[in-house]
Amino acid sequence: RNRSLNPLSERGIMKIIKFKECNTVYAENQPEYLPLPSHKTGDGVVTSCWGFSLKERLIVLFTGRVFLQTLTFNNPLQPLKMSVVNPVSDNKSVESTASGNRLKP
Repeated sequence: RNRSLNPLSERGIMKIIKFKECNTVYAENQPEYLPLPSHKTGDGVVTSCWGFSLKERLIVLFTGRVFLQTLTFNNPLQPLKMSVVNPVSDNKSVESTASGNRLKP
């Protein structure tokens, strides 16, 4: 089956959110994709932000699950990390640890 790479053509796709720390936009001039505002660090860590509709919030609340689909184009899968905390925020209440981010007491 031929599937479009444009998330707008698929149901249940979260909304891309531009956030304060964004410093680049991927696929800005690629009409087959949606522009992806992101924060990219010097060592190649890319962070993007996604928002849920009310229906999606309820689904996550009751199922506790989110599905991540990565287009690899048959190349090796890159490491991924999902978080509910902004890992690039200047907010001092978040502390980065080797195991991820956690709130400071």
